[in-house]
Amino acid sequence: MPLLDPKPGALRPHPVDGPAVDRVPDERASGTPDALRDALVATLGPGKVLHKISDLVRYASDASPYRLVPRVVVVAETTTDVSTVLRHAREHGRHVVFRAAGTSLNGQAQGDDILVDVRRHWTGLEMLDDKVRARIGPGTTIGRANISLSRHGRLMGPDPASSLACTVGGVVANNASGMTAGTTRNSYRLLSSLTVVLPSGTIVDTAAPDAEERLRAAEPDLVATLLGLKAEIEADSALAARIRAKYELKNTSGYRLDAFLDGATAVEILRGLMVGSQGTLGFIAETVFDTVPLDRLTCTALLFFPDLPSAAAAVPLFNDAGARAVELMDGNTLRACAAVEGVPDDWRDIPQENAALLVEFRASTPEDHLANQRAARAVAEGLHLVAPVPSVTDAFVTDPGTVHTYWHAREAFMTAVGKARPTGTTLITEDFAVPPSRLAEASEALLEMQRRYGYDAAVAGHAAHGNLHFLLAFNAARPEEVERYAAFMDEFCAMVVDRFDGSLKAEHATGRNMTPYLEAEWGTQATELMWRVKQALDPHGVLAPGVVLNRDPKAHLKHLKTIPTIEAIADPCIECGFCEPVCPSRDLTTTPRQRIVLRREMMRQESDSPVTDHLLDSYGYDAVDTCAGDSSCKIACPVGIDTGAMMKHFRHQRHGRRAERNAERIAERFAAVETSVRAALGVAEHVDDRLLHGVTSLARKAVSPDLMPEWISAIPGPAGKRLPHTRREGAAAVYFVACVNRIFAGPEGGEDLSLPEAVVALSERAGRPVWVPSDLTGSCCATIWHSKGYDDGNAFMANRTVERAWEWTDGGTLPLVVDASSCALGIGHEIVPYLTPENKLRHERLKVVDSLVWAAEELLPRLVAVTTVGSAVIHPTCSMHHLGDVAQLESLARFVADRVTVPVYAECCGFAGDRGMLHRELTESATAHEAEEVVAGQYDAYLSANRTCEIGMEHVTGRPYQSVLLLLERVTRPA
Repeated sequence: MPLLDPKPGALRPHPVDGPAVDRVPDERASGTPDALRDALVATLGPGKVLHKISDLVRYASDASPYRLVPRVVVVAETTTDVSTVLRHAREHGRHVVFRAAGTSLNGQAQGDDILVDVRRHWTGLEMLDDKVRARIGPGTTIGRANISLSRHGRLMGPDPASSLACTVGGVVANNASGMTAGTTRNSYRLLSSLTVVLPSGTIVDTAAPDAEERLRAAEPDLVATLLGLKAEIEADSALAARIRAKYELKNTSGYRLDAFLDGATAVEILRGLMVGSQGTLGFIAETVFDTVPLDRLTCTALLFFPDLPSAAAAVPLFNDAGARAVELMDGNTLRACAAVEGVPDDWRDIPQENAALLVEFRASTPEDHLANQRAARAVAEGLHLVAPVPSVTDAFVTDPGTVHTYWHAREAFMTAVGKARPTGTTLITEDFAVPPSRLAEASEALLEMQRRYGYDAAVAGHAAHGNLHFLLAFNAARPEEVERYAAFMDEFCAMVVDRFDGSLKAEHATGRNMTPYLEAEWGTQATELMWRVKQALDPHGVLAPGVVLNRDPKAHLKHLKTIPTIEAIADPCIECGFCEPVCPSRDLTTTPRQRIVLRREMMRQESDSPVTDHLLDSYGYDAVDTCAGDSSCKIACPVGIDTGAMMKHFRHQRHGRRAERNAERIAERFAAVETSVRAALGVAEHVDDRLLHGVTSLARKAVSPDLMPEWISAIPGPAGKRLPHTRREGAAAVYFVACVNRIFAGPEGGEDLSLPEAVVALSERAGRPVWVPSDLTGSCCATIWHSKGYDDGNAFMANRTVERAWEWTDGGTLPLVVDASSCALGIGHEIVPYLTPENKLRHERLKVVDSLVWAAEELLPRLVAVTTVGSAVIHPTCSMHHLGDVAQLESLARFVADRVTVPVYAECCGFAGDRGMLHRELTESATAHEAEEVVAGQYDAYLSANRTCEIGMEHVTGRPYQSVLLLLERVTRPA
């Protein structure tokens, strides 16, 4: 699709550093070779084969420092699809790599041939009969799984810092563990069974009663080899003892050789080997997990110590007291985390020699909770702590907000340090484990080594398990920096193995970075056993060559990615992928990470590159037009990178001067626009939907699909012409009726009052009356212009609205209550950069209140429910997440309904003002999972608090979504 740009080439970058060494060569500009594309399309269908160069580039990066551009991307939907791809690879001598979330830190999700996306169509969770085990699709994120499990008082055992983004399949494939899993609550210990597609195409359900017989019939040589290796290992007592000893620490280096000691049958051995195999032995198509108790009661402390040794000395004390988690952060880590939202600014001034422990106790009963608090404080009282810790008795807290801040800072370690790295540098994240008793020694040795090699030293980790993490930043485009990195890795690995007998990879799996050092850790005998495992399961070498086993001693220095400088708002991105699960366009076009990855590829190219030409041909629709601009990515990103804002800036860049002036004229005449749109909606009520859809579709083709809305049947009729009559005298607040509620009526068959009438009635009923200004028409939160990048119109409306609000509220004396969450966000926050200096000062005095907050905090305590509905499902909008008032929506819903459901997949609906009418496919894709959940249930009410989002949700579900305030008015209406 063309860019629809009146200024051709407006988005073309101008690289300043010349072509990068890892740029996509010109001959690949057309994408997948025709023969490969056609062969896969013939067997899989066109919708499952991605072949444009933009498709290939956006899948070329993961969270690691490596970059490989695939030849083709297959979006697999079934195990049959996976088997078909594997068969094609075997028959044509090709390689296959599986990719789910792409949060792997060592290049496990990258390949230079056939890459298979196994995230999109592989979600879902089913509690099994015992309510302790769960069947989980491999594309389900740990975060989503835990939302479902928490309803049954359960959780996943593994809890990596990337839980909101990483998938269950990836966690199993890497044996990722995290803060509390250690060696007992990881995938290897808790995976009850799995279904795996072997490289041969054979599908094995390890839980099937006849699984061993089926495997023996289908793969007799494989069964014989696995059982033969088991006998060989068991016959060598020294080797068996060494294997057992290696897994007393956290260890994900190589294949799980203890599977041969723990498994009695070939199927049991296979189950164990698949954990941590990183997609090199087969595809994990389904998992069944033993879950762990939720233990809702926590007490948590962030304790600051004068130095690392004193912090490390406290670790065994808390372990002995029963702490579930003990996390270490050194001074540089704490200083870097000051960039994380919510973290106190004074962390920037913490002395570098200081260190901190984040300690948490968890319990399921009040008695155990009190016992934990006593035990925790008893340990803390004997420690030498430094500021900013308060008194020891106050150190352990239970407040959810404070605890969230502590954990958010710890989980943001990688991205916070990554944000602080010099622009243009690649970030490498490594982890290792040593005996916990030698934690301080290992920390000091690592910090000394980092300083000696000229790296900014920063260490954090799971101290309770002797597991440390560190990051290195260097410019992969400079050979001398690559050589420095290589020398550091040689010395580091020798230190871990020879000095500490530790694990080179504690929880991130071997990946590409540690393959040359695997034999140094395991020895020749054990390493050769791993090669024999690979040969037995993948004799044709189809799956992920070089990821776990590699005989090239320089393998870790190949395919390192450069990070060219891009727009400042996104340049700190380390491509971790934390943003992707909340992106409305993640299953339609591109994600925030991919938008950035594509931009960086343009910067790697020369100005007249044909690769850039092809990337720009796709970027307009795939990146710019189908970005909802909701900035949910900013919330998900630990360091607040707002890719949505970058896309809005790109929209602005594509506008010509005439387009900007026309948008400003619309802002100036917005009162007339309101009247015209209401009139058009009134006419539309009497016209068939199919005719309206046809007319608007033709108009979109003639004008622009990014400017002309498309009619959808969920669009309601017009709102009433007149707003409720109110009085200024005695008003507790000024009521700003958002333009969407001045234009659109509520859902057909909904409540008998309009939303403005309901809010006025509720406020009067609670003794907190509101006043609706008579000159409200023509005012707006400016999102209409802001979301499309029309800066002049945005600035005009932003300043008009603040000037009027200043008069309405008597200089900020009264709060301004806004009845649409997106408009509350717009007026309260998003308009600020576009205000004049005088109006910025006025805005600082205004108190903008979302109607949800007004109702929950000012009205609800003064209202009595006369009746309630049986059940309700709610849709928290992205603006509610930005404003932090999702809790208020929930509390209001629980007031009006006996049972309230929040869908597991409730995220931004992608309607984004009017973008859902410009690109209805965006809303339909963004809400697919949520809509499936909603339609599967039966509810008496469908509630939100943003009219356009309600229209979007009605469009995809067919259910009448309405503001929770409408129902609140009805259930509190005196009989």
